[in-house]
Amino acid sequence: MLSLSLLPAILLDIVGSSANIVLSFLALRYARLLSRRQPNNFVWGYLFYVTFAISLFTISRAVGHLVKQFLLIGGGSHIWHMLSPYSGGFNTLFMISVAAVMIFYHKGVQAYQALEQEAGKLKEANSELAAVADQLLDLNQTLEEKVEARTEELSRSERKFRHLFTASKDMVLFCQADGNLLDMNDSGLEMLGYRREDASRLDLGRLFAEPGMLETYRLLLHRDGYIKDLNVEMARRDGTPVSVLLSATRLLDENGAMSGSEIIAKDLTKVKLMLEQLASSEKMASVGQMAAGVAHEINTPLGVILGYAQLLMDDLPEGSEQYEGLRVIERQTKASRKIVADLLKFSRQSGSTREELDINDILADVVSVTEHTLGLSRIVTRFEPGMGLPTVIGDAEKLRQVFVNLVNNAHHAMQDKGGELHLHSSYDAKTGRIRVTVRDTGCGIAEKNQARIFDPFFTTKPVGQGTGLGLSVTYGIVHEHGGTIEVESPVQDEGGATRPGTRFTIDLPIAPGQEAGAIASQQPAAV
Repeated sequence: MLSLSLLPAILLDIVGSSANIVLSFLALRYARLLSRRQPNNFVWGYLFYVTFAISLFTISRAVGHLVKQFLLIGGGSHIWHMLSPYSGGFNTLFMISVAAVMIFYHKGVQAYQALEQEAGKLKEANSELAAVADQLLDLNQTLEEKVEARTEELSRSERKFRHLFTASKDMVLFCQADGNLLDMNDSGLEMLGYRREDASRLDLGRLFAEPGMLETYRLLLHRDGYIKDLNVEMARRDGTPVSVLLSATRLLDENGAMSGSEIIAKDLTKVKLMLEQLASSEKMASVGQMAAGVAHEINTPLGVILGYAQLLMDDLPEGSEQYEGLRVIERQTKASRKIVADLLKFSRQSGSTREELDINDILADVVSVTEHTLGLSRIVTRFEPGMGLPTVIGDAEKLRQVFVNLVNNAHHAMQDKGGELHLHSSYDAKTGRIRVTVRDTGCGIAEKNQARIFDPFFTTKPVGQGTGLGLSVTYGIVHEHGGTIEVESPVQDEGGATRPGTRFTIDLPIAPGQEAGAIASQQPAAV
């Protein structure tokens, strides 16, 4: 049999085993350096353990091969037969270790990725916490300034609202959903005649004069959320109605349910009075045109009746029955002609003169003529003429008739109980007009009649005591002179108190070129 030399194989085995030992130690050292450089890197740590296990297996196997070859060369084969089972056992053990490490690599990588993901979340959360901490630090440093600025802003807003609430001349009130009042401004309390302590006990059902108005109010608020320009009547404390123009807004709570309402109401009493007076003025204009035609038609037959009656009286003896009958005809005809003359004056068809007049002279003449008659009825006349008033342009006789009519009306209002008659003249610098007021302390004029007092033939006097043309003629004369006349009853004085009686206010334009100077500031002289 041909035998081959085993020396090359033995040398290759010895060199290869030695190289395996050297390379395994180099790999282990390199993995160790990587794991030390990045101790938190899972891959480098895992690679170190894999290299360590492979190095142990490689060293065990290489050492086994070297020991085997050296023992066989040295003739110690029987020793190798004793050691070979242990060498194989170590190889198997280290091979199993390498397999175990490799088997759990996949699970280790997943765990590492999960840890990295959680670490990323923690890092992001930490960054957010750091940002929030910075914001809290900034807020804490500026919180006091921000609170102070916000407080001042709220204070300014509250002051604006409070000023609007208290200074408004219209009624402003707040109420709950059930209608109970929370607050009402002073203008509203004054409009309805209540005191401040009464506000907390009031409710809308009591304030509305109409019984079903509260339900209508709630229905409109629930349907639209607001009410705009609703004309309603509210009841004053004494029960008298006052017409107002009402606007309201629904208030909601945080749940969207109605918690109450806010209301603004404007008193329409003066507006309605002005509208009624305007309608009356238009009616009077048409009545005046009719009165002029009627007066002209009646004047002619009245003149014929009066003339024939006087002719027949000349042919009859005084005291006879026929003569007395003719005197009755004469007297009633003259009365009829006076009514016709008043109609002509009312319709402005009679003649008129124009000249510069001192209004105080005219008032003084009226006082001198009527003072004695007023005194018999226990009426005291107080005349307060303004000093240095500018003159007016007008007809002296017609202006005297105006003030005589007003004095006679005041006399009628006070003739049963007496009282005081105040005549006052002044210059109103704002309007540039002469103002004359005639005020009495009599029974006053009912509110329902105030819009009709200037209507022709309207009178509250008993039958036979008045024709109802006095104030109509007065109204026509005043407007003929370019002036205005207003009535107030009862009278409100400068202090705001309400007093019984009636006040007529007449404004007349001054003559062109008049210099008022400081007339308005001069004190009137009592007469």
